[in-house]
Amino acid sequence: MSDATTEAILDATRSSVLDFGIRRTTLTDVARRAGVSRMTVYRRYPDVDAVLRDLMTREFGVAMAEIAQRVDGADGRRRAVGRILAVVDALREHPLMNKIIEAEPELLLPYVLGRMGETQRTAVALAARDIAAGQADGSVRAGDPRVLGQVVLLITQSFVLSAGIDEEVPAARLREELEHVLDAALAP
Repeated sequence: MSDATTEAILDATRSSVLDFGIRRTTLTDVARRAGVSRMTVYRRYPDVDAVLRDLMTREFGVAMAEIAQRVDGADGRRRAVGRILAVVDALREHPLMNKIIEAEPELLLPYVLGRMGETQRTAVALAARDIAAGQADGSVRAGDPRVLGQVVLLITQSFVLSAGIDEEVPAARLREELEHVLDAALAP
């Protein structure tokens, strides 16, 4: 359900998380910031975790969709690799992602260790679409595009979540290596 009230609730949640972090965000504060009653929030979301899931899906899904429309390349593999790198860059710079990684990284553990979230499913679908296009033009190796897309997700989410753990290796150098790995993994 996406309407103006839901968007206001998600915007208010984003603002509260960026200001105070996840643990200190309450549905009462969200309602106040959104200009709606607490009951309006509770009718849509049973708890803060539910609104946070929708917020992450919206924020990261919008970033991926916008990037998918902007990145181009000479062939399907170059487009796929370019879009994947652009998504990694955007998520590594995203204020909400940075706040979560900095303050409450355990929120991401279920999506890394236990199950795929909606954002991850979207990422796999976008990668699979680009991989299938690359297979059609001969620039990507044979294989199930969804499986290859999932492998790409597993590789890239580690770059989003933990590429900054070693300050001695410049981020630009890691990105070059990620590009090489992705290109090699998809090449025929």
